[in-house]
Amino acid sequence: MKTAIIGLPMVGKTSLFTILTGVTQESRLGSTAVRAGVAKVPDPRVDALSELYQPPKITYATVEYIDTPSISRESLRDPAYLASLRVVDAFAHVLRLFQDETVPHEHGTVDPARDFEDVETELILSDLVVIERRLERLDKDRKKVRNPELDKEWELLTRCKTALEENQPLRNLDFEAEDEKRIRGFQFLSQKAMLLVLNLGEEDAGRLHEVEAEYRASLVGSKRNVEVTAVCGKIEAELAELPAQDAREYLASYGLKESGLQRIIEATYRLLGLMSFLTAGDTEVRAWTIPMNSTAVKAAGAIHSDFEKKFIRAEVVNWKSLLDLGGYPGVREKGLLRLEGKEYVVKDGDVLVIRHS
Repeated sequence: MKTAIIGLPMVGKTSLFTILTGVTQESRLGSTAVRAGVAKVPDPRVDALSELYQPPKITYATVEYIDTPSISRESLRDPAYLASLRVVDAFAHVLRLFQDETVPHEHGTVDPARDFEDVETELILSDLVVIERRLERLDKDRKKVRNPELDKEWELLTRCKTALEENQPLRNLDFEAEDEKRIRGFQFLSQKAMLLVLNLGEEDAGRLHEVEAEYRASLVGSKRNVEVTAVCGKIEAELAELPAQDAREYLASYGLKESGLQRIIEATYRLLGLMSFLTAGDTEVRAWTIPMNSTAVKAAGAIHSDFEKKFIRAEVVNWKSLLDLGGYPGVREKGLLRLEGKEYVVKDGDVLVIRHS
């Protein structure tokens, strides 16, 4: 899973990238380079099962983040910049809520709703340019040859063009499976899922959940494939320097239970419809990321393609039962280890043992 962190200048997005990935911050002023980093997904289930099995290898799920230059009409004309945005699964759009006279906002005032619309407009305009060019080409091709597929693509792109001209991002539209396949190759920017990350000042950290709910109502509303979460960049930077126990106490002093990293990753999982199942034993405890409602055979494929091809059955148990009963012998004795077939829908927190030929 790959997420691009985007936003206007001076909103704290590069600092957030550093907090999430641990990749050392460097000067980004005037830079057009894109940086990549990986964040480990915090998972107390992995921690607990690792305590039980004491394996030599512990593997958490990961999310890849891309730190991009500030988004603008000029940057969206850069082919390399566009290419880096097109390959991601989602955007994390950092919206500035903090006030700091030493870090001036490019518009002079802090207004997250305005900033959100500004960036949305740029994504929409970028997609509109792509569609208009393709329609010009289609118009010429349709005059040369009669091809029903060209006509279907023309109708689909004309529908998309109409929505964009009405300032509607393509993520708001419903597409049939065939139409989704037709436009997939364009990798439209306004079609990508959007996580709005509200970057609060320290004075508002105690109201984080309240602020998040307020902006979920005002910014998201009925918009589709948009999620919102709130963090305080200053607090997160300080947390990154603290031992685990001190970090928990520091969070608690603000009335918070989880770090911004956890909040962002959990919101991204919800937005993209993802979940984790686990494998656990004496050699490794590991979390695997799959789409929600995945079948057991698809989960097996996430581990190894051969497991999917040669799948026979999956032994399934809830992670908490495995933990509480001290391992597989205990859950077998209680009859809690089930044998499931290819069509079993894996649940978040299931521990699987794949049987294959």
